[in-house]
Amino acid sequence: MQKKKQQTTISHQYPSLLRRLGAWFYDTIIVAAILMVAGALAMVIVAALLHLGVLTLGDYQDASDYLISDPTASMLYSAYLAIVIIGFYSYFWTQAGQTLGMRAWKLKLQNEDGSRIKITQAFIRIATSAFGLGNLLAFNNKRRSMQDIMAECEMVVTKKVH
Repeated sequence: MQKKKQQTTISHQYPSLLRRLGAWFYDTIIVAAILMVAGALAMVIVAALLHLGVLTLGDYQDASDYLISDPTASMLYSAYLAIVIIGFYSYFWTQAGQTLGMRAWKLKLQNEDGSRIKITQAFIRIATSAFGLGNLLAFNNKRRSMQDIMAECEMVVTKKVH
């Protein structure tokens, strides 16, 4: 005798705008700290290149002035910092479904079937998030933000662990 498979529907609690913004704020603080470390690393590299004679300051006052004023260095530095930010979110979203801020606010990013999102979804989500302002559009039936809709994923509230 073969057992019939029971079809179950997945029921999720979707986060409020306040919860989303709370996680966004936490993550902003964490990303700022990471960018400080990344900036310090860039300064060390530029200082080492100056010391070795690979770079020269020219008309710039110091390594910091060089990084933000030289057109090529400024473009490379900005791209480097953008890669750090993209890397932070992409890594946490694809590996655990949660950034540290999302974990603190009991949120998880996933596909509708509960699986982890793919790297392409993470990139789409980052590109369409409008620096977090896409969360302000999370007023539909599943409270999905613009970036969740575009990346075809959802953010859910995780269960409390006792």
